Amino acid sequence: MVDTCVGKTRLRLLQGDITQQDTEAIVNAANSSLMGGGGVDGAIHRAGGPQILEECKEIVARQGRLPTGEAVITGGGRLPARYVIHTVGPIWQDGRHGEPELLRNAYYNSLALAKKHGIRSLSFPSISTGAYRFPIDQAARIALTAVRDFLQEHEFAEVRFVLFSEKDLRVYEEAWEEVSSS
Repeated sequence: MVDTCVGKTRLRLLQGDITQQDTEAIVNAANSSLMGGGGVDGAIHRAGGPQILEECKEIVARQGRLPTGEAVITGGGRLPARYVIHTVGPIWQDGRHGEPELLRNAYYNSLALAKKHGIRSLSFPSISTGAYRFPIDQAARIALTAVRDFLQEHEFAEVRFVLFSEKDLRVYEEAWEEVSSS
């Protein structure tokens, strides 16, 4: 586990279940339809209950599907978190179709939306590294760099990366060693 500070913000990397986090907001690795799905997305919709899906349907009715790299916010339903920030990460093709930039945007836009709503603490999953097949070592470096860069200009109380497996946590810890020393 990493527990450090970036500026005045506490940054933590830990293994756990994102649906159980007590931060003000959690980030959902959503698909562009916002209708739930597998992995983190399905777990958040199941744990949060129907309120999240209803709010997602209203967002899609108002603005259409959520583009890759963008973010929207709903209430947290039955989750411990008060809000869910939904962002769409890129589907990995070969790394030459804008995937790194789109992934960075997913993290950066989630943080910007949290800041806009006065959220002081949030938890991220590892976006795009499951069904979307983004190589986790690259994704971890991109995610941690995007968060570090944002935190150098903006302050939160705490930002967490909640990794589902011990193996994923180790990849993020190694990436943090690299990112924090650059």
